Amino acid sequence: MKKIILLACLSFFAVVNAQFEGKIEEPVTWEFAHKKLDSNTIELAFIATIEKNWALYSQFIEEGGPIPTSFTFENSNNFERINAVIEYDENKTTKHDKVFDMVVAKFYNKATFKQLIKLNTPNAVVKGYLTFMACDDSACLPPTDIDFNFNFSKNASALSATTTISNQDSTNANQQLYGMQPNDIQSNITQIKQEKSLWRIFALGFFGGLLALLTPCVFPMIPLTVSFFTKSSGQKGGTTNAVLYGVFILGVYVLLSLPFHLLDSVNPDILNEISTNVALNIIFFLVFVFFALSFFGYYEIRLPSSWMDKTSKAESSGGIIGVFFMALTLALVSFSCTGPILGSLLAGSLSTNGGAWQLSAGMAGFGVALGLPFALFAMFPSLLNRLPKSGGWLNTTKVVLGFLELALAFKFLSNADLVKHWGLLKIEVFLGIWIIIFAGLALYLFAKIKFPHDSPIKKLSFFRLSFGVLVAAFVIYLASGFRLQHEIKTYKPLTLLSGLAPPTGYSILFPKDAPGNLTAFKNLQEGIAYAKSVNKPILLDFTGYACVNCRKMEENVWPKPQVNHYLKNEFVLISLYADDKTELDKTEQLQVKRANGSTRRLKTVGNKWSHFQTHFFQSNTLPYYVLLSPNGKQVLNQPVGYTPDVNIYANFLKKGLDAYKTK
Repeated sequence: MKKIILLACLSFFAVVNAQFEGKIEEPVTWEFAHKKLDSNTIELAFIATIEKNWALYSQFIEEGGPIPTSFTFENSNNFERINAVIEYDENKTTKHDKVFDMVVAKFYNKATFKQLIKLNTPNAVVKGYLTFMACDDSACLPPTDIDFNFNFSKNASALSATTTISNQDSTNANQQLYGMQPNDIQSNITQIKQEKSLWRIFALGFFGGLLALLTPCVFPMIPLTVSFFTKSSGQKGGTTNAVLYGVFILGVYVLLSLPFHLLDSVNPDILNEISTNVALNIIFFLVFVFFALSFFGYYEIRLPSSWMDKTSKAESSGGIIGVFFMALTLALVSFSCTGPILGSLLAGSLSTNGGAWQLSAGMAGFGVALGLPFALFAMFPSLLNRLPKSGGWLNTTKVVLGFLELALAFKFLSNADLVKHWGLLKIEVFLGIWIIIFAGLALYLFAKIKFPHDSPIKKLSFFRLSFGVLVAAFVIYLASGFRLQHEIKTYKPLTLLSGLAPPTGYSILFPKDAPGNLTAFKNLQEGIAYAKSVNKPILLDFTGYACVNCRKMEENVWPKPQVNHYLKNEFVLISLYADDKTELDKTEQLQVKRANGSTRRLKTVGNKWSHFQTHFFQSNTLPYYVLLSPNGKQVLNQPVGYTPDVNIYANFLKKGLDAYKTK
C-alpha cells in the first residue's frame, strides 16, 4: 500500500512539475520494425529510445513495484505468436530502485523487445498495444498505452509501424473527419477564464461543509475535540495546535482532489468522459441510493475499524504529527455522514467545466467550512455554551439529506439514460419520481411518516413546520412542469430544474429533436452545406446530453425574445454533442493528435466532436458557442461559454452578425 501511494504521489508531482514548466514530459519514444526470417516467419521489433536520467522498466517486475512493460496482441486467425516477447539485455540494469525501495530491472537510453510470429496468411495484419511506465530518480509518469499495427498485405508500402503521427497523417485525419484543417479557420480565440465558476463551486463546497456540521456524525465531535485540546496543551500551545488542526482538516479534503489533477493532465477530456460515462453514472445512482437508505437509518456506513484504530493511536505521537492524525481521525469517523455530501460534490464537479481545479475548489470550501468551527471551538472553549444541545434535530437533518441524496440519484440515472437514449427517464417520468420523493419529504417534516432513529415528536417546531411548507410548495412547483406551451407543443421548462431534469423535448407525449421550436443540425458537414445554401452565418453549439449548463442556456436564455429572434432567423444552429456514446463508423475511428501533441483514438461520435473542439478552438468546456461564416472557415467574434445573462448573450449574437454583414 505504501508503494502504491508513493507511485500515485510521484506521478502527480511529475505532471504538476511539467505543467509549471509549461511542457508535457514524454521521455520515451517508440519505433516498430519487422524482419522476414523465412516465407512465413516474421520477427517484430519494439524499440524504445529513452531520454537521459529516465528509465523504462522490464517485463519482469515483482508485485508491489513499478508497472512492468507489457504487450497485448489482438486475437486473429491470420497469425500465431511463437513463444513470448523477448527483451534484450543491452542497456538493462538490475539494481536497487530508490523510488520503490526494491531491486528491479530497468533500461536506460534504449530498450529492445522482439516477438516471433508465424503468418497463416500472406495478408495478415498484427495489431495490439504495449503498456509502459517511465521514472527518473524523483518522479514517475503514469502508465501509457501505445498502439501498434503491422500490415503485411502486398499493397502495404510501410516497412515499419510507428506511434508518431506525422503532420501529413494529422492533416488527412482532420480533412477526412471534418472536411477542413485548423488553419482553415481564421480566428484570434483567447482562453475563457474560469475564476467565477471556481468561486461558485468553492461556495457550494462551503455550504456542503456547513451541512456536514449539522449531522449526527460530525456535530458531537466538537465537544470531544475541545476536550482533547484543552487537556493536552497549555493556552499558547493550544491556540497554535487549534489553528494547525483546522488547516490539517482543510488539507485532508484538498488532498482527495489531487489524483483528478493527474487524470486531467494526462487527458484534458478525461473528466468529461468520466462524468458522461454510462457505467459510472449508474454506479453513482446505486451509491446515492445506498447513501440515502443509510441516512434514513436502515444501516450505518463505516470505514474499516483498523483504519480508525491506527489513526487514533497515532494521535498520541504529540506535536504536529499528533494534530494531523487527530484531523485524519475526524475525517474517518465522520465519513458515514460526510461521504454522501462529498460524493455529491465529486459528481457535480465532474459534470462541470473546470475539471480538477473545480473539484479542488469545492473540496477546499468543504474543508474550510468543516475545519474553521473546530479550530475556533478548540481556541475558545467558551463558545461551546452557545451551541444547541444534541438531540433529535440532528437525525432530522440526516433524514432530510437522505431525501436529497435519493433525488440526486435519479439525476445520475437520467445522465446515463440521456447519453444512451434508452428512453427510461423522459421528462414526465423524471418529474413524477421527484414529485413522489419531495412529497415524501414534506410528509416526513409534518411528522406523518417516521424512520428508525426518529425521536417521538410532541409538537412541530416553527423551523420544521416552515421547511415543510417550503417543500410542499416545491412539490406544487414540480407539478407545474406539466404545463404545455401550446404554440410550440412542448412543456414549459422549470427554471430551478434546468440541467437537473431532462430537457423538455425529451418527452413521451411531445418529443422534440432540438430545444424549443428551433431547427438544429447534428452533423457538421450537413449544417455547413445548409448555411452556404441560405447564406446565413453559423452558431456552432458544443453541448452534451448530460451537460447541466447547456440545459440552463437552452431553457432559460434561448427562449427569450431578444435571443430567440437571432436563433430562428439569423443563424444556422449546429449542435455537436461531446458526450454522444454512439460508436463511429470504422472508417472514422482514426488515431489523431491531441492539442498537447499526444495521440488518441476516436471511437465515439462524442470523441469526434470533443477532438474537433479542442483541436480547432483550444477549449473543452461545455457549453461553448462559436459564430462562424457560412463556409465554416471564419470565426466572427470571440466565442463564449456558459452565459446566463440574456442581454450579454444577445449582444454576443448581434456582434457576430454585424461582423458577418460588415465582411
